[in-house]
Amino acid sequence: MDTGRTIWQLSGGPTSRSYADVFLRHSIGLLGPGDSGRWRPDRSDEDYDGSFVRRFASEMQNGDVLLLRTGLSRVRAVGIVASDYEYLNQFDDVNGWDLQHARRIRWSELPAEYDLGSSVFGANPPRFSGVGADEVVRYARSFVASPPTYWQERPLPALPAEEPLLDEPPEALRNLVAEVSDLHPLMWDRERFGDHPTEDELVAHFVVPLLRALGWPPERIAIKWRYIDVALLAALPRIPQNCHLVIEAKRLGAGVEGALEQAKGYVQSLGVPRDIVVTDGVRYRLYAAALDFAPVAYANLVRLKQSSLDLFNRLRRP
Repeated sequence: MDTGRTIWQLSGGPTSRSYADVFLRHSIGLLGPGDSGRWRPDRSDEDYDGSFVRRFASEMQNGDVLLLRTGLSRVRAVGIVASDYEYLNQFDDVNGWDLQHARRIRWSELPAEYDLGSSVFGANPPRFSGVGADEVVRYARSFVASPPTYWQERPLPALPAEEPLLDEPPEALRNLVAEVSDLHPLMWDRERFGDHPTEDELVAHFVVPLLRALGWPPERIAIKWRYIDVALLAALPRIPQNCHLVIEAKRLGAGVEGALEQAKGYVQSLGVPRDIVVTDGVRYRLYAAALDFAPVAYANLVRLKQSSLDLFNRLRRP
């Protein structure tokens, strides 16, 4: 059994805002915070909220074993480090996370997540760390030594291109985008702001103003109609057949992608297929009913990319 490789663990993100699928799709491991810029030996750990980024960039070596961790003790995939440290700006918004610190990884995804038992990574596992628990080390080394091992030499896929930023938001949205950009960092600062704003606040301050700017009159914006956070009506009266779109809101930072299933339940109760938008007032992701609720458009008001225009056009009143 190979005993020369160091074993590491990397979090795939919290359950409500997981990004493990991104790691597996692109054969990559990502770590944040990335907005502080590329790591260099002369940069302080304080620039990156601790030593995680430094160790990820400088201590992990090609050929080391990396466990993709979910939750406190489960492993979703085992990987082999396949590149030196890179700083990739195309991963500046992964479900709202800035994860530009990168290493290419050849992953072998498990058929089902494997639970190694409580607290094997510690009671409060860090985002990234070396692994010292004997049972975890044995598991990792046994896995990479056991056939099939072809995945350890599998060619790496090409990475997605960096998407250009949007130079200017649509004129109707400029004031709102500026306001969100100003308030967003304050809302994240618990010392100055206190508790994060509730979803109802975010609907009032950000979602409804966005919809009004995109041409929707008040009578077509239904709040808490049939328990739906926001429903857009193509016409009156407010009956299911006239529902144009369902919007499910979540608290800032709660993870909008995790709200899809709840919103699908509301659509099912309407009895008519309708597109869904999930949002925390800042990030908006649209899922198409006709495509089995596949994600088709996205916008982050504090990090607007050119593709956000597609979401705005889809949300604009017909």
